[in-house]
Amino acid sequence: MSLQVAVAVPFRQRGTDRLGEGEFVVALSLDRDWFSPDQAKRLVDVASGRGLLEIDPETDDLVPGFDPDAVEIPEEFRPDETILREQSTFERALETIVSAGVDKRTAVASINERQRDLGITIEAAAVVYARERGIDIDVLADAVREEIVGATPSHTDGTVEKADEKSADTEGTA
Repeated sequence: MSLQVAVAVPFRQRGTDRLGEGEFVVALSLDRDWFSPDQAKRLVDVASGRGLLEIDPETDDLVPGFDPDAVEIPEEFRPDETILREQSTFERALETIVSAGVDKRTAVASINERQRDLGITIEAAAVVYARERGIDIDVLADAVREEIVGATPSHTDGTVEKADEKSADTEGTA
């Protein structure tokens, strides 16, 4: 996962488990020359959205959401700009599954099969597939749950729109 590697490098380079955003941006843009300062800031946003970086509310420092020392950094590693774009929940789930050692084509075929068989979204099918294989995908499962709940016409508290109630009341009177 190249995003995780790119995030780990500044922490390992400085030998710390927290960095100010400015230090993080300098490490990626000036020290490594991997990104422009704006792109490095974008990387902070993307990594935060994926749970790879957290912001300490007391100090505003960036704190990795994983152990940077546990990440293998290939000697010639250089991230490309594609890691700066937001990935869909499905793309993130598939990346997690492939990172766990599952062949990408096999995973996609199996996920598509589950989607058809169960009549669920592709994202939900990916979570089911990952869990069947014992792959930790809880953060993405929560995101899928939120997407599904957010897509329903009823409110999260179980109530429906007033217009729906009104039409339901008048349907029986004719």
